[in-house]
Amino acid sequence: VATAAAGQRPARIAVHLRGRGPLAVMIHGFPLDHRLWLDVLHGELAERRTLCAIDLRGHGHSPWAGDAVHTMERFADDVAAVIRALGDEPADVCGLSMGGYVAFALHERHRERVRSLVLTNTKASADSAAQRSGRVQMAETAAERGGRAVADAMLPKLLAAGSDPLHRATTRAMIEAQSPAAIVADLRGLAQRKDRRGELATCARPTMVIAGERDPISPPGEMQAIADAIPNARFEVIAGTAHLSPLENAAAWSSAVAKLWT
Repeated sequence: VATAAAGQRPARIAVHLRGRGPLAVMIHGFPLDHRLWLDVLHGELAERRTLCAIDLRGHGHSPWAGDAVHTMERFADDVAAVIRALGDEPADVCGLSMGGYVAFALHERHRERVRSLVLTNTKASADSAAQRSGRVQMAETAAERGGRAVADAMLPKLLAAGSDPLHRATTRAMIEAQSPAAIVADLRGLAQRKDRRGELATCARPTMVIAGERDPISPPGEMQAIADAIPNARFEVIAGTAHLSPLENAAAWSSAVAKLWT
Protein backbone atom coordinates (compact mmCIF):
# COMPACT_ATOMS: atom_id res chain seq x y z
CA VAL A 1 0.00 0.00 0.00
CA ALA A 2 1.42 3.40 -0.98
CA THR A 3 0.93 6.35 1.38
CA ALA A 4 1.39 10.02 0.65
CA ALA A 5 -0.06 12.09 3.50
CA ALA A 6 0.27 15.86 3.13
CA GLY A 7 3.64 17.14 4.30
CA GLN A 8 5.09 13.66 4.84
CA ARG A 9 7.54 11.48 2.98
CA PRO A 10 5.60 8.88 0.96
CA ALA A 11 6.08 5.28 2.00
CA ARG A 12 5.16 1.81 0.85
CA ILE A 13 3.49 -0.19 3.61
CA ALA A 14 3.51 -3.99 3.52
CA VAL A 15 0.37 -5.72 4.75
CA HIS A 16 -0.22 -9.40 5.52
CA LEU A 17 -3.81 -10.59 5.21
CA ARG A 18 -5.60 -13.67 6.47
CA GLY A 19 -9.18 -14.53 7.38
CA ARG A 20 -12.63 -13.38 6.39
CA GLY A 21 -15.16 -10.80 7.42
CA PRO A 22 -14.74 -7.16 8.47
CA LEU A 23 -11.26 -5.67 8.48
CA ALA A 24 -9.08 -5.68 11.60
CA VAL A 25 -5.63 -4.09 11.51
CA MET A 26 -2.86 -5.33 13.80
CA ILE A 27 -0.11 -2.83 14.69
CA HIS A 28 3.14 -4.23 16.09
CA GLY A 29 5.40 -2.75 18.76
CA PHE A 30 8.99 -1.52 18.80
CA PRO A 31 11.26 -2.71 17.22
CA LEU A 32 9.26 -5.55 15.69
CA ASP A 33 7.19 -6.33 12.59
CA HIS A 34 4.17 -8.34 11.42
CA ARG A 35 5.65 -11.61 12.67
CA LEU A 36 4.48 -10.67 16.16
CA TRP A 37 0.98 -11.65 15.02
CA LEU A 38 1.66 -14.84 13.04
CA ASP A 39 0.04 -17.24 15.53
CA VAL A 40 -2.93 -14.88 15.92
CA LEU A 41 -3.36 -14.78 12.14
CA HIS A 42 -3.67 -18.57 12.13
CA GLY A 43 -6.04 -18.79 15.10
CA GLU A 44 -9.72 -18.37 15.86
CA LEU A 45 -9.90 -14.65 15.07
CA ALA A 46 -9.39 -15.35 11.35
CA GLU A 47 -12.89 -16.88 11.40
CA ARG A 48 -14.32 -13.55 12.59
CA ARG A 49 -12.26 -10.91 10.78
CA THR A 50 -9.99 -10.26 7.82
CA LEU A 51 -6.83 -9.82 9.84
CA CYS A 52 -4.31 -7.33 8.44
CA ALA A 53 -0.89 -7.37 10.10
CA ILE A 54 0.90 -4.18 9.08
CA ASP A 55 4.64 -3.61 8.79
CA LEU A 56 5.02 0.02 9.88
CA ARG A 57 7.30 2.14 7.69
CA GLY A 58 10.90 1.04 8.11
CA HIS A 59 9.92 -2.34 9.60
CA GLY A 60 9.67 -5.83 8.16
CA HIS A 61 8.83 -5.65 4.46
CA SER A 62 8.10 -1.90 4.53
CA PRO A 63 11.25 -0.01 3.49
CA TRP A 64 12.61 2.86 5.53
CA ALA A 65 11.43 6.08 3.89
CA GLY A 66 14.36 8.15 5.12
CA ASP A 67 12.55 9.75 8.05
CA ALA A 68 14.75 10.98 10.89
CA VAL A 69 11.80 10.64 13.28
CA HIS A 70 8.92 8.16 13.22
CA THR A 71 6.19 10.05 15.06
CA MET A 72 3.15 8.16 16.25
CA GLU A 73 1.06 10.54 14.15
CA ARG A 74 2.98 9.65 10.99
CA PHE A 75 2.49 5.96 11.68
CA ALA A 76 -1.22 6.62 12.34
CA ASP A 77 -1.62 8.38 9.00
CA ASP A 78 -0.03 5.35 7.30
CA VAL A 79 -2.47 3.00 9.06
CA ALA A 80 -5.39 5.20 8.00
CA ALA A 81 -4.14 5.02 4.41
CA VAL A 82 -4.03 1.22 4.64
CA ILE A 83 -7.60 1.07 5.93
CA ARG A 84 -8.73 3.39 3.15
CA ALA A 85 -6.87 1.39 0.48
CA LEU A 86 -8.37 -1.90 1.60
CA GLY A 87 -11.79 -0.35 1.26
CA ASP A 88 -13.42 -1.54 4.47
CA GLU A 89 -14.13 1.36 6.80
CA PRO A 90 -14.11 1.62 9.71
CA ALA A 91 -11.79 -1.14 10.99
CA ASP A 92 -11.11 -2.85 14.28
CA VAL A 93 -7.70 -1.66 15.45
CA CYS A 94 -5.30 -3.69 17.62
CA GLY A 95 -2.09 -2.10 18.85
CA LEU A 96 0.68 -3.53 21.05
CA SER A 97 3.08 -1.24 22.92
CA MET A 98 4.21 1.29 20.29
CA GLY A 99 1.31 0.00 18.22
CA GLY A 100 -0.97 1.11 21.04
CA TYR A 101 0.50 4.61 20.85
CA VAL A 102 -0.24 4.53 17.11
CA ALA A 103 -3.80 3.39 17.85
CA PHE A 104 -4.28 6.36 20.20
CA ALA A 105 -3.03 8.72 17.47
CA LEU A 106 -5.26 7.04 14.88
CA HIS A 107 -8.28 7.47 17.18
CA GLU A 108 -7.43 11.17 17.54
CA ARG A 109 -6.69 11.93 13.88
CA HIS A 110 -8.88 9.46 11.99
CA ARG A 111 -11.62 8.47 14.42
CA GLU A 112 -14.03 7.70 11.58
CA ARG A 113 -11.78 4.81 10.53
CA VAL A 114 -11.88 3.11 13.95
CA ARG A 115 -14.69 0.66 14.75
CA SER A 116 -13.19 -0.76 17.95
CA LEU A 117 -9.89 -0.74 19.84
CA VAL A 118 -7.75 -3.47 21.36
CA LEU A 119 -4.99 -1.87 23.45
CA THR A 120 -2.52 -4.50 24.53
CA ASN A 121 0.68 -4.18 26.58
CA THR A 122 0.86 -0.42 26.09
CA LYS A 123 0.79 2.90 27.95
CA ALA A 124 -1.27 6.08 27.88
CA SER A 125 1.40 8.21 29.56
CA ALA A 126 4.31 9.97 27.88
CA ASP A 127 7.94 9.14 28.62
CA SER A 128 9.46 10.47 31.82
CA ALA A 129 12.75 12.35 31.66
CA ALA A 130 14.57 9.17 32.68
CA GLN A 131 12.81 7.16 29.99
CA ARG A 132 13.67 9.75 27.33
CA SER A 133 17.29 9.55 28.43
CA GLY A 134 17.11 5.79 28.03
CA ARG A 135 15.79 6.23 24.50
CA VAL A 136 18.82 8.38 23.64
CA GLN A 137 21.18 5.75 25.01
CA MET A 138 19.43 2.96 23.09
CA ALA A 139 19.53 5.04 19.89
CA GLU A 140 23.30 5.37 20.34
CA THR A 141 23.55 1.62 20.88
CA ALA A 142 21.51 0.91 17.75
CA ALA A 143 23.55 3.29 15.62
CA GLU A 144 26.88 1.95 16.86
CA ARG A 145 26.19 -1.77 17.35
CA GLY A 146 23.01 -2.59 15.42
CA GLY A 147 19.93 -4.63 16.14
CA ARG A 148 21.72 -7.47 17.90
CA ALA A 149 22.73 -5.19 20.78
CA VAL A 150 19.17 -3.82 20.96
CA ALA A 151 17.82 -7.37 21.14
CA ASP A 152 20.26 -8.22 23.93
CA ALA A 153 19.01 -5.26 25.95
CA MET A 154 15.29 -5.75 25.30
CA LEU A 155 14.64 -9.50 25.34
CA PRO A 156 14.63 -9.87 29.13
CA LYS A 157 11.78 -7.34 29.35
CA LEU A 158 9.80 -8.49 26.34
CA LEU A 159 9.35 -12.16 27.21
CA ALA A 160 8.60 -13.91 30.47
CA ALA A 161 11.34 -15.93 32.14
CA GLY A 162 11.31 -19.49 30.84
CA SER A 163 9.39 -18.54 27.69
CA ASP A 164 9.30 -20.86 24.68
CA PRO A 165 12.72 -20.86 22.94
CA LEU A 166 10.91 -20.47 19.60
CA HIS A 167 9.33 -17.26 20.84
CA ARG A 168 12.74 -16.01 21.90
CA ALA A 169 14.24 -16.86 18.53
CA THR A 170 11.36 -15.21 16.66
CA THR A 171 11.60 -12.04 18.74
CA ARG A 172 15.37 -11.81 18.34
CA ALA A 173 15.06 -12.36 14.58
CA MET A 174 12.50 -9.56 14.31
CA ILE A 175 14.64 -7.07 16.23
CA GLU A 176 17.86 -7.93 14.40
CA ALA A 177 16.10 -7.61 11.04
CA GLN A 178 15.17 -3.94 11.56
CA SER A 179 17.56 -1.34 10.19
CA PRO A 180 19.46 0.75 12.76
CA ALA A 181 18.20 3.91 11.04
CA ALA A 182 14.57 2.86 11.50
CA ILE A 183 15.20 1.88 15.13
CA VAL A 184 16.71 5.31 15.82
CA ALA A 185 13.76 7.03 14.10
CA ASP A 186 11.36 4.98 16.25
CA LEU A 187 13.15 5.90 19.45
CA ARG A 188 13.02 9.59 18.63
CA GLY A 189 9.30 9.33 17.95
CA LEU A 190 8.65 7.35 21.11
CA ALA A 191 10.47 9.92 23.22
CA GLN A 192 8.30 12.78 21.95
CA ARG A 193 4.91 11.06 21.97
CA LYS A 194 1.92 12.71 23.64
CA ASP A 195 0.48 11.91 27.04
CA ARG A 196 -2.92 10.40 26.23
CA ARG A 197 -4.29 9.93 29.73
CA GLY A 198 -6.49 13.03 29.51
CA GLU A 199 -8.08 11.74 26.30
CA LEU A 200 -9.10 8.29 27.53
CA ALA A 201 -12.50 9.44 28.79
CA THR A 202 -13.36 10.67 25.27
CA CYS A 203 -13.00 7.23 23.69
CA ALA A 204 -16.42 6.25 22.40
CA ARG A 205 -15.39 3.07 20.61
CA PRO A 206 -15.81 -0.43 22.09
CA THR A 207 -12.47 -1.15 23.73
CA MET A 208 -10.61 -4.17 25.12
CA VAL A 209 -7.50 -3.54 27.24
CA ILE A 210 -5.17 -6.54 27.60
CA ALA A 211 -2.22 -6.89 29.96
CA GLY A 212 0.48 -9.50 30.41
CA GLU A 213 0.58 -10.89 33.95
CA ARG A 214 4.39 -10.55 34.11
CA ASP A 215 4.85 -7.48 31.93
CA PRO A 216 7.51 -5.19 33.48
CA ILE A 217 7.03 -2.47 30.84
CA SER A 218 3.23 -2.08 30.98
CA PRO A 219 2.28 -3.75 34.28
CA PRO A 220 -1.29 -5.00 34.81
CA GLY A 221 -2.03 -2.22 37.30
CA GLU A 222 -1.14 0.44 34.75
CA MET A 223 -3.22 -1.31 32.10
CA GLN A 224 -6.15 -1.59 34.51
CA ALA A 225 -5.99 2.19 34.99
CA ILE A 226 -6.32 2.68 31.23
CA ALA A 227 -9.36 0.40 31.14
CA ASP A 228 -10.92 2.20 34.11
CA ALA A 229 -10.54 5.56 32.34
CA ILE A 230 -12.18 4.47 29.06
CA PRO A 231 -15.99 4.29 29.25
CA ASN A 232 -17.24 0.69 29.29
CA ALA A 233 -13.82 -0.77 28.40
CA ARG A 234 -13.18 -4.44 29.12
CA PHE A 235 -10.00 -5.67 30.77
CA GLU A 236 -8.18 -8.99 30.54
CA VAL A 237 -4.87 -10.28 31.91
CA ILE A 238 -3.04 -13.04 30.01
CA ALA A 239 -1.49 -15.36 32.59
CA GLY A 240 2.22 -16.16 32.38
CA THR A 241 3.03 -13.61 29.68
CA ALA A 242 5.22 -10.52 29.71
CA HIS A 243 5.19 -7.69 27.14
CA LEU A 244 4.43 -9.74 24.01
CA SER A 245 1.27 -11.51 25.10
CA PRO A 246 -0.09 -12.17 21.54
CA LEU A 247 3.15 -13.98 20.72
CA GLU A 248 3.62 -15.77 24.05
CA ASN A 249 0.03 -17.07 24.28
CA ALA A 250 -1.82 -16.37 21.05
CA ALA A 251 -4.74 -18.63 21.95
CA ALA A 252 -5.53 -16.91 25.27
CA TRP A 253 -4.98 -13.47 23.76
CA SER A 254 -7.28 -14.26 20.83
CA SER A 255 -9.97 -15.59 23.17
CA ALA A 256 -9.89 -12.28 25.03
CA VAL A 257 -10.27 -10.28 21.80
CA ALA A 258 -13.09 -12.57 20.64
CA LYS A 259 -15.14 -11.33 23.61
CA LEU A 260 -15.06 -7.87 22.03
CA TRP A 261 -15.59 -9.05 18.47
CA THR A 262 -18.95 -10.72 18.99
